[in-house]
Amino acid sequence: MKALLLTIAAAGSMLLAAQANAVDAKAAEALAQKSGCLACHSIDKKVLGPSYKDVAAKYKGDKTAEAKLVAKIKAGGSGVWGAVPMPPMGAQVKEPDIKTIVQWILSL
Repeated sequence: MKALLLTIAAAGSMLLAAQANAVDAKAAEALAQKSGCLACHSIDKKVLGPSYKDVAAKYKGDKTAEAKLVAKIKAGGSGVWGAVPMPPMGAQVKEPDIKTIVQWILSL
């Protein structure tokens, strides 16, 4: 009986954690929308910039990806995904918000 209760408790905890992550994903997507990111990017298709799923795939397994992407968003740049430059967003978007958006992108 004790094992059954522990199993149920563990399953419930995992369900709540998954639900919390879904809420965080929605909040991060809303933050990306509010920050203007979705004017040039989309989750699953190229717009002016790459899709977020393509970015996540490119950096999968790269332990330095979060820091690289935060720096790239803050400073802007070009050449990684083509000739169209990404403007620097560091003046408009706070660093904690950029980190939240990057973590969400890498989770896709």
